[in-house]
Amino acid sequence: MRSSALIILGSILFINVTPAVSMEQTQTSIDVLRAELTAIRSDYESRIAALEQRLVATEQKLQQTDKAGAAAAEPTIAAAEIETVRKGNRSAVGENVFNPAIGVIFQGSAWDYRKGPANGVPGFPLGGEAGAIDEGLAIGETEIDISANVDDKFSAWLTLPVVIEDGESKIEIEEAWIETQALPAGLSARIGRMFSGIGYLNSKHAHSWDFADQPLAYQALLGDQYLDDGVQLRWLAPTDLYIELGGEIMRGGRYPAGGADDSGFGARTLFARSGGDIGDSSSWLAGISYLNAGSEGREMGDEDDPIAFNGNSNMLIAELVWKWAPRGNWKDKNFVFQSEYIWRKEKGHMLLPDGRDLAFDAAQQGWYAQAVYQPVPRWRVGARFDLLSADNPGLAFAGTELDPMGKTPKRFSLMADWSNSEFSRLRFQYTRDESGLVSDDQWGVQYIFSIGAHGAHSF
Repeated sequence: MRSSALIILGSILFINVTPAVSMEQTQTSIDVLRAELTAIRSDYESRIAALEQRLVATEQKLQQTDKAGAAAAEPTIAAAEIETVRKGNRSAVGENVFNPAIGVIFQGSAWDYRKGPANGVPGFPLGGEAGAIDEGLAIGETEIDISANVDDKFSAWLTLPVVIEDGESKIEIEEAWIETQALPAGLSARIGRMFSGIGYLNSKHAHSWDFADQPLAYQALLGDQYLDDGVQLRWLAPTDLYIELGGEIMRGGRYPAGGADDSGFGARTLFARSGGDIGDSSSWLAGISYLNAGSEGREMGDEDDPIAFNGNSNMLIAELVWKWAPRGNWKDKNFVFQSEYIWRKEKGHMLLPDGRDLAFDAAQQGWYAQAVYQPVPRWRVGARFDLLSADNPGLAFAGTELDPMGKTPKRFSLMADWSNSEFSRLRFQYTRDESGLVSDDQWGVQYIFSIGAHGAHSF
């Protein structure tokens, strides 16, 4: 570019000191100069445009990763290059780093119950968002995700699901949190409304599930997922082996808590995870979580005549995940096994729909195990087994939703899905459901499509 500028300058001087040159030759020289200037300007603008695209694309990829700071070299280099090209001209490009990344997830299904959706699970009156998939053709939850870096120290995330309730559409706030990016010593903090860090599946959004619904243990004991307002603190150990410790203080306004007990500090959690690689083809993750929650008037069971629980819940969750891909090539072929065990002990009082207020002291538990295999690109198949069991709370609860009636609720599910890309998925699922009083065969098709920015999923 410097040599081109010298040519331009020399040509101008040559024109000025050679008046004898004909007008035709002068016009030709001017045309050449204009062409070179246009080429210089085009090259300048194309370099800036390419660098802008690199910067914006890389920032969007890094926003949703838990270790964004460790991988921030490329956007820093790109930003420096842009400033070098501009030679101090700070324009709107620098501000693009903080523009929100917006993505939308579309979900829907067609579901068939041969004997109709189960009317509850004996011994486990459901609460929170737990429940059967809508029968027939139905649009699922449409999820709007908005995220961005607030500045060099904080990032923010907002999830707005568009749901249909009683035939009417409405927008809810599912997640709305701020997270630190620059705390020392491997620490990070999150504050706002969030999915709790307990368990493996609890913090994962529905579109990233391997099956169309949550395992029975999550539905019966966590109300599908534990979502609440609160503060979360995590620590990542500076070791080769992955070790993460964390804890939360939550408001306790949502199932399995309820009523925002203890002046709005009604739930507390602790969790620990460790993981690593086995050779160049396998990796593993194991963890344990604890939840203590107080409840004041927590509702569950029949929506019209619910059971209200007042008391205390203690919960333990153990998780194990193993992933395999030949030489780490995840795209062509992979296999994932995961399993969780959940144990819950509740003590307090149950206010039944008939007005009886009965002392309650019983334990409940459940587990699931699933395996998902991708034999070729785009296609996956999977199987999952779910099982629940509960203590008998006593004769006073005979015939109520809290009576296990001697049953051991269980389900067996098979699925196959096809993903044309990371942004689209079609899934077929069959479930043999023996969790209710009547066994049922269930069939369904589900679609999941994503547009806009969307961060990578966690391990």
